[in-house]
Amino acid sequence: MSMLKRTALYEEHKKLNGRIVDFGGWELPVQYSGVLNEHTAVRNACGLFDVSHMGEIFVEGPGSIEFINFVTTNDASILAVEQAQYSAFCNESGGIVDDLVVYRLGEERFLLVVNASNTDKDFSHLTRALESYSGQKPRIKNASGEFSQIAVQGPLAQKILQTLTQTDLSLIKTYWCKEGILCGVNTIIARTGYTGEDGFELYVPWSDGPKVWEAILDAGKGAGILPCGLGARDTLRLEMKYALYGHELNDDTNPLEVGLAWITKLKKAGTFIGKPAIEAMKAAGPKKTLVGVKSLGRGIPRQGYEIYDLDRSSLIGTITSGTQSPTLKQSIGVAFMDKKFETIGTKVLVKVRDDFHEFEVCKTPFIEKK
Repeated sequence: MSMLKRTALYEEHKKLNGRIVDFGGWELPVQYSGVLNEHTAVRNACGLFDVSHMGEIFVEGPGSIEFINFVTTNDASILAVEQAQYSAFCNESGGIVDDLVVYRLGEERFLLVVNASNTDKDFSHLTRALESYSGQKPRIKNASGEFSQIAVQGPLAQKILQTLTQTDLSLIKTYWCKEGILCGVNTIIARTGYTGEDGFELYVPWSDGPKVWEAILDAGKGAGILPCGLGARDTLRLEMKYALYGHELNDDTNPLEVGLAWITKLKKAGTFIGKPAIEAMKAAGPKKTLVGVKSLGRGIPRQGYEIYDLDRSSLIGTITSGTQSPTLKQSIGVAFMDKKFETIGTKVLVKVRDDFHEFEVCKTPFIEKK
């Protein structure tokens, strides 16, 4: 049996009584003081997350920008140095290999941040793509073991972090980054976020993770900061209808089916892996779409639950993610739905075990982004 991996912050989680679970082969905290407490802290003050399990891949040298454009759906050529971009890798059939963030750290130096469970798959995907690539070939390196990644999320994130660095955080715009010193440590300070709140992602040397984690918790004591686990991370992203690999995204899902046409630049220079298949789907029109649903009564939707029309005669969709929203105090879900039923206000039935519960297709994100 394979051993579970641990981040450099594992002992910190144990000291804080984090409830540790197996998440994609990693021992990570699902919660500390409780999902509701942690979720609320992020919405109203600040939350601290260990996301060191995420993967970091560098693409460097001449030909970097052209190669990244060949393997991703978005157009990386428009990025300025220190700018970031949400994107996706696709396979030849147009399915999503992974979603990722591309950071341009220099003219020919890029950092690709990928999902933890997909890191090895993604690096193999890039390696194969590089072998068949006809253009100038850059260097690629899987540097995932070199970084601890700590996310600081919430309306007070900037105020708390600013006490630990001379870098002016107010100058880092959303989806930009800067390399600076934080807690005396060389740090890539990024401002992207996965919660719907303002926030920063800190990439520090692996062994410096505990030092930075403790310093942030100490700096945020009077501001209501809380360490947060995977549970709150999921409820926060779900309230924003942010896609999660393995739920809304997978190797068989086309970007156009999940509302990611905005990161799929079919008109950018050159071609990219999966482009012909995506163009074919665009021409035919997707038959399903990703929608939000909210409960009109009881019942919490979970991944895999079936959705029917009101007379229960037709299976019209499947829940991909669902929860009881801590902010709305209401059950919400994201679902793949037959496009004929995507209109906001449409009533549907979600089968929860052996019972049918009434839900309504609703506007997303489920809460307003601040």
